[in-house]
This record gives sequence, C-alpha cells and structure tokens, in this order.
Amino acid sequence: MNDSPVYLDYQATTPLDPRVLRTVTESSEIFGNPHGRQHIYGRDAADAIEKARAMVAYLIGTYPQRIIFTSGATESCNLALRGVARTTSTARRRIVTVATEHPAVLETVRDLGRSGFETIILPVKSDGLLDLDRIQNAVGDTTLIVSVMAVNNEIGVIQPLSDIAMICHERGALFHTDATQAPGRIEVDVEAWGVDMLTMSSHKLYGPKGVGALYLADDKMLSPVVVGGGQERGFRSGTVPTPLVCGFGEAA
Repeated sequence: MNDSPVYLDYQATTPLDPRVLRTVTESSEIFGNPHGRQHIYGRDAADAIEKARAMVAYLIGTYPQRIIFTSGATESCNLALRGVARTTSTARRRIVTVATEHPAVLETVRDLGRSGFETIILPVKSDGLLDLDRIQNAVGDTTLIVSVMAVNNEIGVIQPLSDIAMICHERGALFHTDATQAPGRIEVDVEAWGVDMLTMSSHKLYGPKGVGALYLADDKMLSPVVVGGGQERGFRSGTVPTPLVCGFGEAA
C-alpha cells in the first residue's frame, strides 16, 4: 500500500497540467507590458494575450472580443453583478439568485441588498435543481439580473440554463451564470445556453491560479467596478498578467 494521500478535491482546484506549466514558464520571458504597444516587447505580450483570449473564447463557443480577463471567478462574479447594478435605472432593482450558489455570488447579492437592491434567494428542490415555476414567479418587470450556477461545486447538479435564460429574457432581465465548474466537464456553449454573462476560472481546468474570465454578450450591460488605466476594454483596469493568461489559454 502507498501511504501518500489520494487527491479527490478537483472541484476545489486542479493540479497544473505539465503542458500548462511549460506555457507559463515560457511566456514568463515575454516580460513587456501588454498595454504598451509602442515597442516590440509590449506588442509581443499583447499578441500572446490575444492568442490566449481566442483559446478561452473557443472553449465556450464565442468570439475573443467577448472575453474579459480577471483575477478569477470571484472577481468575475463581482464584476458581473456589481457592474450591472451600476448601470441600472430605478425601475429594475430586483436581483434573483439561488441558495446553493457559491459565496462569490451569494455574498455579492447580499451586499447589494444592503445597498438598496431587492434580493430574492430561491431554494432548490430535493434533487438540487431549481424549480422553474419559482423562477417564473420571482422574475418580473422589476428584475435586473438573475444569477444561477451552471454546475454545483458540491453536489454536481447541472441547472437547466437555457430554460432559465428564456424566462429572464421574456421579462427583460439579464442572466448570469457562474460556470466555474463547467468547462472541461460538460460542453459549454454560451449561444445555446442563452446567457448574457458567464464566469470562468483557470485553476478549475488544470490552469494556473490567479486568473479567470467573464464572458459578456454586450458591452452596454456593464459598468466597470475597478477603474484605472482602462485595460480589458475599460471593464477591468490593471495590467493583465501575461504568463497566467497564457497558461489559461493553454488549459482551455
């Protein structure tokens, strides 16, 4: 018998794939600032990031310009929910989510509730699935956004996202999904799912920690939460970490 432990906590994090590690190591030599295209060092870094962006976009069935790089799924969820909240009018002040969401969503929604938004946290059925009738009743003319996890990180339940998206859009609400546990486990297709925003994290699919992404179907939905130099189309200021992003792309 081997006394070394067996690692089974892949929903918490995955080991770094050797091919990803090689990409991270090699891209560390591309040290230029990717936002300074006035010289070759910056352009090389920018090109490497755009190549990775295309790889991540391809994984979920979208175009590269729809991908915003972040520091991970928690930041992506915050950007989605807070960014939408910053754009809303007084007519839509309701945010709907589910009791089995990750704290990255639940705590953000609760915090927005303390800021004056109406928040509804729906229960799930005994099988972990969301009752679509509850969504029908909760989503109305005052609903701003609904956030439902794609694949649950503890029980593995896969929610009927396309059905939920249809309900949201019929009532003029936006739909965000925390899909952190989905890529690499099930097929992800943002067009088929009908989501407006989707959250991802690199270290759940054999990539490095410290980098994630937000899929955004339309730039008009969102206002930035972190401001500064205007990187990532102005939605997420801060220098993009080239090695981590390249590792994310390789993992994808």
